[in-house]
Amino acid sequence: MLFEELNLIEPILKALQAEGYTNPTPIQEQSIPTILTGRDLLGCAQTGTGKTAAFAIPMLQLLNKEHENTKGGPRKPIKALVLTPTRELAIQIEESFKAYGKNLSLRHLVIFGGVGQKGQTDALHRGVDILIATPGRMLDLMNQGFINLKDIEIFVLDEADRMLDMGFIHDVKKTIAKLPAKRQTLFFSATMPPEIQKLADTILTNPLKVEVAPVSSTAEKIEQSIYYVDKNDKKNLLIHILKDKTIATALVFTRTKHGADRIVKDLIKVGVKAEAIHGNKSQNARQRALSNFKSKITRILVATDIAARGIDIDELTHVINYELPNVPETYVHRIGRTGRAGNSGISFSFCDGEEKEYLDDIEKLIALKIPVQEDHPYAMSWQSLMSGAAAAKVKGKSKPSRGARPERTEHKPNLSGARKPAGGGSSNSGGGNRRFNNSRPKAKTD
Repeated sequence: MLFEELNLIEPILKALQAEGYTNPTPIQEQSIPTILTGRDLLGCAQTGTGKTAAFAIPMLQLLNKEHENTKGGPRKPIKALVLTPTRELAIQIEESFKAYGKNLSLRHLVIFGGVGQKGQTDALHRGVDILIATPGRMLDLMNQGFINLKDIEIFVLDEADRMLDMGFIHDVKKTIAKLPAKRQTLFFSATMPPEIQKLADTILTNPLKVEVAPVSSTAEKIEQSIYYVDKNDKKNLLIHILKDKTIATALVFTRTKHGADRIVKDLIKVGVKAEAIHGNKSQNARQRALSNFKSKITRILVATDIAARGIDIDELTHVINYELPNVPETYVHRIGRTGRAGNSGISFSFCDGEEKEYLDDIEKLIALKIPVQEDHPYAMSWQSLMSGAAAAKVKGKSKPSRGARPERTEHKPNLSGARKPAGGGSSNSGGGNRRFNNSRPKAKTD
């Protein structure tokens, strides 16, 4: 199917052509016609599926005409609200609205915390059609009287499961309570734990459910490998791997902000250009680090899961899990940042004894035994690994509480394309050209 077959108006089609887009992804193909009819939608989709464009494109078309809730007045009322969990994701969504709606006269604004509010409130005073916001700053400006939601026609709740993970669900409910009862609601989540399903049932009316790329499946062309390594040797292993100059850039994941900063310091000491991105960094610092990484000024970007939500990087070939996540779905989302748009990608994961049970959970979820890479100078013996795993279980370190886990998907994964890379730091070319994407990690460590 082509975008021309989705009954889109000419200004939007021209914008899509200028972006180089011709064929909609499955979620776009299913969602756009439904949203254009004014029906509510429940989308269950993970990173790389084209979720942002699936709602942004039809919203722009609907908002290009007068809406029922608009009462008029001296200032343009807000017609649509997109609520999303992180600053990076909010910025990315606003950029998408700007690109697809560049031939329309609609105004859009992104607001988030961590920066001064005057520029945002000045823009709100001038009038905004589409508001993209994070929950905290949204409620703050509402309480100050800068935002009124009585004219909202379309409400989008994006990354609902992540809102729950980050503790924003109560702020979300407070915002929803201020919306008009008569509206179109678009609800997106990578997984559907009970509380999120309950919220969806509460705010959606006869929605169409669209589900693509189940969370247990990872891109078939991603080469995955595990490096068994003692915790104290992880730094040296990372430096060893990065001696391979064919690894032009890599996104390295760690569980904590302190860990991310420590890795950056270690890499800089040996001459590897690296920056960290996490919640303690200012918004300007985060955007600068991301910009430097995208332009390859910085070779390595070290990120925590929460800060990395919404990161969109063209042609990223390598993801390195310095520490394995304690929730298996998070692993899927991490490695899914490479191997996009049909291109190949490589994922390296370090595993020490305390993380062995995390690895077992990951392999159970993806229904694949990830190849072990033993050709490196810091290889951990199987006996040491199992001894560490046993000790971790005794100490209660290995498993998070069951209540902290999201619901498991019922879908059977398809990972037959995963392969074992040759050599300790070998790589291949490839990456993922962006085609409308977004994502979902876990753990309140950021």
